[in-house]
Amino acid sequence: MHRRSLLQGSGAALAAATLSMPRLADAQASRPLRYIPFSDLAVLDPLGSLAIATRNHALMVWDTLFGLDRTFRPQLQMLESAAQENDRRAWRLRLRDGLRFHDGEPVRGRDVVVSLRRWAQLDAYGRTLLAQTDELSAPDDRTVLFRLKAPFPQLPMALAKVTVVVPVIMPERMAATEIGKLTEFVGSGPFRWRADEFVSGSRAVYERFDSYVPRTDGTPSLTAGPKVAKIGRVECVSIPDGGAASAGLLNGEVDWWDSALPDLLPLLARNREITIANADLSGTMTCFYINHLQAPFNNVAIRRAVLSVLDQADMMTAAAGSDASLFRDKVGVFCPETPFATDAGLEALTGPRDKAKARAAIQAAGYKGERVVILQPADVPAMSAMAEVMGQLLRDVGMTVDIQTADWATVLQRRTKKDPIEQGGWNLCPNTAPGLQTIDPGVHFWIRGNGLSAPVGWCDSPRLEELRNQWLASPDAGEQKRLATEIQLQCWQDVPYYPAGQFFQKTAYRRTVVRAVPDLPVFWGVERRT
Repeated sequence: MHRRSLLQGSGAALAAATLSMPRLADAQASRPLRYIPFSDLAVLDPLGSLAIATRNHALMVWDTLFGLDRTFRPQLQMLESAAQENDRRAWRLRLRDGLRFHDGEPVRGRDVVVSLRRWAQLDAYGRTLLAQTDELSAPDDRTVLFRLKAPFPQLPMALAKVTVVVPVIMPERMAATEIGKLTEFVGSGPFRWRADEFVSGSRAVYERFDSYVPRTDGTPSLTAGPKVAKIGRVECVSIPDGGAASAGLLNGEVDWWDSALPDLLPLLARNREITIANADLSGTMTCFYINHLQAPFNNVAIRRAVLSVLDQADMMTAAAGSDASLFRDKVGVFCPETPFATDAGLEALTGPRDKAKARAAIQAAGYKGERVVILQPADVPAMSAMAEVMGQLLRDVGMTVDIQTADWATVLQRRTKKDPIEQGGWNLCPNTAPGLQTIDPGVHFWIRGNGLSAPVGWCDSPRLEELRNQWLASPDAGEQKRLATEIQLQCWQDVPYYPAGQFFQKTAYRRTVVRAVPDLPVFWGVERRT
């Protein structure tokens, strides 16, 4: 199955797309870097959306207390020091000297306190941290103090979070604003947001903030190390047509295409001026959310029976194409090649796929022919293809399937509904996330088991929650590994979601673009080679 057809732009269409973009300056070194993002920026509040576009915007404009390096370890970022005190029941964080917001005001401890409280309203890791905190205060302008109910050794990892809902630091007045109600976007990071040049669905512009003080030590690595902005201006331009996007990259009208279409990679690869690489170090993890509140998947025996025939290779071939170098199957709970990835119990995914046996198990579990509603985001090809594969699989094991198609924005709203199927509810929904969102039990919200307080799907598994809490409290790397392995084994029993595999999106950029951080779409350390 082809993930999407080759988009052919007519000469007129390509010309129109080219003319709609800002023209090249005479001197290449002085012109802005032009970038085609994965998707348009719709939500400007850095905590206001789970969209990757909003996450990328947050990383451009705001900074974080800790950064994450490519070995998945937290490093000091805005901080000069971080120390545990009082028998590990307190963390004292000290801000680096000279940090300033984009309005010229210094970054103070009270800005950090209110920023972290705002973040914890939305982020599961943040809520866990704040629940373990007796007092979060700013004793002085450069100090932040956590007084804890119990030791929380994972605090640096929580505050180094790179995936959606990043714990960014903003001015106190902004952090005190209700989520989604921001009217100003004063940052703390290496690039400044140009609100006056923003055109929704067309262009987003960032300029270097010359008063940003990068770290003087370390090496740029994911969000850790010195964030030195060498490009003066970054323009994110929307070119939805793949043919026009590739033409713009090939003729030099744009410098970087974040997510090049697989069908167009051979064309781009033939051009010596284009570099093709993985868009994200950790790839894209995929899954199906399961609604645990509605029949038939509120029955764990039925969830297990479907798991027994799920074929990740089929899913990933549909999502990413037949080139096996672009995907992985036999993928467990945690992102492959990260510290907590394990093969424990993988026979649940790799054993013989016996559909007749699964059909019998589903009937024995009491399936009564209930309609299974699968949400299908028509405008996200990978997830749309996954929905089709899952639909056919369920039909093959005797289930009644209703695939309901909508745009992704509508699916995002629909999947929050807990209503019965007859009132607009749902059973299964495909989803994707950067692998970094599944690297450990703290950030991996697909495995939450706290019932109605859990993320989408509302899995109720006291054992999963118990293991997660033990992991969060453990300071020992070996014990953390053991607990993560137990979590994966428990997932095969409770089936909080269906893991569907991992694929790798390719990014393409001109040879003149040099990147210090090749693993994320970030712009510090990027320069143009003449």
